[in-house]
Amino acid sequence: MREIEYKELAQLADESYTLVDVRNEGSLKYGMIPGAISITHQYFEEDIESVIKKLDKNKKIILYCTRGQVSLDDAELLSSEGFDAVSLKGGYNSYLSALMEQQKSESRDELAEQTAEIEKSIRKKFHKTLFSPFARACKEYELIKEGDHICVCISGGKDSMLMAKLFQEIKRHQKVNFELTFLVMDPGYSAVNRQLIESNAKLMGIPIVVYESDIFDAVDTVDKNPCYLCARMRRGHLYSKAKELGCNKIALGHHYDDVIETILMGMLYGAQVQTMMPKLHSTNFEGMELIRPLYLVRQDDIIAWQRYNGFHFLQCACHFTETCDSCSTDGTSASKRLETRNLIAELKKTNPYVESNIFRSVENVNLATVIAYKQDGVKHHFLDTYDEQ
Repeated sequence: MREIEYKELAQLADESYTLVDVRNEGSLKYGMIPGAISITHQYFEEDIESVIKKLDKNKKIILYCTRGQVSLDDAELLSSEGFDAVSLKGGYNSYLSALMEQQKSESRDELAEQTAEIEKSIRKKFHKTLFSPFARACKEYELIKEGDHICVCISGGKDSMLMAKLFQEIKRHQKVNFELTFLVMDPGYSAVNRQLIESNAKLMGIPIVVYESDIFDAVDTVDKNPCYLCARMRRGHLYSKAKELGCNKIALGHHYDDVIETILMGMLYGAQVQTMMPKLHSTNFEGMELIRPLYLVRQDDIIAWQRYNGFHFLQCACHFTETCDSCSTDGTSASKRLETRNLIAELKKTNPYVESNIFRSVENVNLATVIAYKQDGVKHHFLDTYDEQ
């Protein structure tokens, strides 16, 4: 097997090798190993000639995916083409493990200094793009009220981690009295992913509460829509635990781009006009609400903040997708959400306002021009009152 340990990689001279990240574009948003170039696994399968043209045979080629599985196959393929190619053992996760080990050796003062710099980046550099739209959503949609106890649900990804820091910042201004609990539900994460969440929380100064569940095991044998079932179960667990902790709201990290993608997906694939609401009353847990305070925050701005601070977050760490799309070997196509995201990006090339137009479309619904609509489960048709007009 053609593999190299991360500690061996760290000892090599930078000019002696080329580091290649074979994960998909979605995974790259969550972080890359410094110095790596991106050539997704798809090109190794479909256009090996273009891959060969991008690489120097005089250098060692070191490839990595999330866990070092698919990159091993890609290394074998390059080797058959005459390259000195190897796969990084453990993949991107091995790099994360090395970073976390390094953090353990840092003093309390060093850690406090890093936390202060992270908070400074929100107050200064990213105040306009992150804190302002966060605060505006909280005010416009009345997400925070006097006496609230908000359960900030942290999955370990960039969105929920940023949301936690923004909540800490808005509480610092304390215009209304409210309490925060930062909740991490472990549905069965691998050791490295659990450690990454705890490490990031410590670095960012977020006092998390962690509780265990067996959701991953429960959905592991489900063949049809395991991700949907997992999401539903996780939501129920979060509501239940939040209520147990005395909270009256749970906060989730859905952002502006999630909203517009949901609107367009509903029309294209669901034959319906609907949106992801900024807040909802729970139908199963009396007195509980779900709020989305990142509702007006753009994903590109979240990514910019992440990269500025050099963060590495979880993408998805379940049994089904922890290897990321580039490590999938079952031939599945991109998700409908990814297709919709790509469509919006294509439309934006000729119409720079397409995103805001999609967002505002559900704020400007004219019922007089709608064939039919539902309200409280009752369908209303324009013919019902047409002859009376």
